[in-house]
Amino acid sequence: MISQRFKLYSIALLLLTVAPNVFAQNNNQSPNIIYILADDLGYGDVKTFNPNGKIPTPNMDKMAENGTKFTDAHTSSAVCTPTRYGILTGRYNWRTSLKHSVLSGYSKSLIKKERTTVADVLKSKGYKTAYIGKWHLGWDWNFVNKNEKRIDKLNAKPKVDFTKPIKNGPSTHGFDYSFGFCGSLDMAPYVYVENDMPTMVPTKTTVSVDEKGIWRKGLTSDDFNHATVLQDLTDRAVDYISNQAKEKEPFFLYFPLPAPHTPILPTIEFLGKSNTNMYGDFVMQVDDVLRQIRIVLKEQGISENTLVIFTSDNGCSPKADFEELAKVDHDPSYEFRGTKSDIYEGGHRVPFIVEWPAKGLKNATSDKTICTTDFLATCADITGYKLQDAEGVDSYSMLPLITGAKNDDIREYTVHHSIDGSFAIRKGDWKLSVCKGSAGWSYPKLSDIKKENLDLPDMQLYNLKKDIGETRNVIAEYPKVVAELKAALKKIILDGRSTKGKKQENDGMEGWKQIQSIIN
Repeated sequence: MISQRFKLYSIALLLLTVAPNVFAQNNNQSPNIIYILADDLGYGDVKTFNPNGKIPTPNMDKMAENGTKFTDAHTSSAVCTPTRYGILTGRYNWRTSLKHSVLSGYSKSLIKKERTTVADVLKSKGYKTAYIGKWHLGWDWNFVNKNEKRIDKLNAKPKVDFTKPIKNGPSTHGFDYSFGFCGSLDMAPYVYVENDMPTMVPTKTTVSVDEKGIWRKGLTSDDFNHATVLQDLTDRAVDYISNQAKEKEPFFLYFPLPAPHTPILPTIEFLGKSNTNMYGDFVMQVDDVLRQIRIVLKEQGISENTLVIFTSDNGCSPKADFEELAKVDHDPSYEFRGTKSDIYEGGHRVPFIVEWPAKGLKNATSDKTICTTDFLATCADITGYKLQDAEGVDSYSMLPLITGAKNDDIREYTVHHSIDGSFAIRKGDWKLSVCKGSAGWSYPKLSDIKKENLDLPDMQLYNLKKDIGETRNVIAEYPKVVAELKAALKKIILDGRSTKGKKQENDGMEGWKQIQSIIN
């Protein structure tokens, strides 16, 4: 009997020695958290959300089968910088100085030093925190000309001292480790920054004139290869996960991808693989990123207690070539009207998948309205962090929907925002857009309205349950609904928050033209 017990003890000890990571996930009650943010991926590009889609996305589909897909998920803006701000702060971007459009690769930090981020919250709860990928929230380069003023222009070319560290970047906002670049993959400078230091001083200037692989002319360092950036970042993310799996502390990885945003540069392995166009091939490469992340989690024995979120920062860009994709019967916007930039659903309704094998639902679908700003409150809920009045002012916890604890609506109102700064507000089936046309790049945009002298109502009201394509404006038929939604939007703006709590301040209220028709 003693001999048998000794043998069992020896076997158990051997297993713990040779495969410590198999048991690592049981040592932490708090889950590891990975947030993967695709760039310009459309709702209709993911097969599990669009069964008629022509782009194979097997890894996104498998993730959905093992988790929950949200069919009514929205980004806080129809373009990327604002959405990224909302993800990390739980606060609508229009409460900052950024009332429309996006930042450049040289813009200063949009997140103020005192603003609490998801990384701050998780770090205070014992997490190791990391960012790898596309930042596009601004950070403070060391300009040779200290009074440089044209840094927010997308074609800005200020002189930077790349031998000095950046300031007010990821490390200022709660990240222990950071590696990535400042703007989009088509915005100079094309320079990696690791833990606040540029990895190389750029000595060359590159530009692409290819129709789809285009990027703006700008300084490029020797270790920055546009064609391999997506895989290079993925390799680094995989290494980070492998290293953290050996540690006792839980980790948070914010992994914002630069794809399938322009330049559309699928590697040789994926060229022609989708049987659609180069954009479709690039989407398949993004799908493969998910495969690599899910594989390393399983290999390291931490997949069960790791919460993975996959979504996009806005709708699909017209650069995907909708006309070309239509020839193979593929629509990146699915059944929704509009594209990236627009106030219409195609601008901000996105694929959203959550996988948490240990505690989350499996093969589930939720039609509850959620927003990308809800990430901060969710992380606070998971870790028991008590949000203060100025923290996560537009963030609601998704945790009950993820675990199945409740299936109630988590938000009464959701505010949408377009590239030109126009607003829409959603409650249940009703959506009120406080603008004419698309408020973005789709027809009818503002220039179309002026050029064609279109006589359009100042506002648009749609019942999304009856008219998901936003084809019939019923503004004149439901004045009470319009009044309620407009009053709610006014309150949300002026209160500085949409959650319960003390009133907060918005930045740049003076001269803010987009809200005059709402608050007056």
